[in-house]
Amino acid sequence: MKFLLINGANLNMLGIREPEKYGNVSLQDIEKSVIERGKELDIEVDSWQSNHEGEIVDKIQAAKGIYDGILINAGGYTHTSVVIRDAISAVQIPTVEIHMTNIHAREEFRHTSLLSGVCVAQVVGFKEQSYILGLEGLANLLKKNQ
Repeated sequence: MKFLLINGANLNMLGIREPEKYGNVSLQDIEKSVIERGKELDIEVDSWQSNHEGEIVDKIQAAKGIYDGILINAGGYTHTSVVIRDAISAVQIPTVEIHMTNIHAREEFRHTSLLSGVCVAQVVGFKEQSYILGLEGLANLLKKNQ
């Protein structure tokens, strides 16, 4: 299996940005741990990050026919981007939405995810472990459906 890990706006600032919410782990460290865990599960994981909504849409569209699953932490675009939602829906690749914090326990505008309705699952609130849980959950789901 092959998964694409997409990180959206400001996630390149992990380890620096609001460590009381997001911890001190860098995005590079998270990507490394997801890739390593993927290898243990016999899953190739490619990781990618952009601060630009259109680039994220392009990456999702380009994933069709290449990837078996997508893990996405769209950051703030989770709450605002109809076009990322539409891209996920269009490619029909099983996708897990990931958040390091519990978006449902934060500011009210973060309570709504425009992406969750087109994703197979949402993992929130486990800091960097959310990524591993999303990877493992998607792997288990896809293996059951084979």
